[in-house]
Amino acid sequence: MSRSRIAENPFYVLELRPDATAAEIERAGQKLLAMLEIGLEAAASYPTPLGGMPRDPDQVRRAVDELRDPERRIVHELWATLQPDIEATLQLVPGAHGERTEPDPWPGAMAALGWGRRR
Repeated sequence: MSRSRIAENPFYVLELRPDATAAEIERAGQKLLAMLEIGLEAAASYPTPLGGMPRDPDQVRRAVDELRDPERRIVHELWATLQPDIEATLQLVPGAHGERTEPDPWPGAMAALGWGRRR
């Protein structure tokens, strides 16, 4: 639950900080939708404290809608206090079927814990 609250936080989706104004939220949403519509690679993912996440137009629309409601926005503000990991986002690589995957943040951790190979 907390992982998805961070990974799907509207502030991270829109690449804004919690002190963003309503006008900044609307502008960021429109800009990202336009970038996604023309297929710009820069809009295909966004940084979070958990690494890079893929972004789509529906996600952008939901993020803007969430932040328009003051009661829902306050919850998202609390979860968006961590700084995004920009470096991990830049390291996103295409997966076997062309989808984007995030890099392993702790390579070798599973083996060190005795869990064998991570798949």
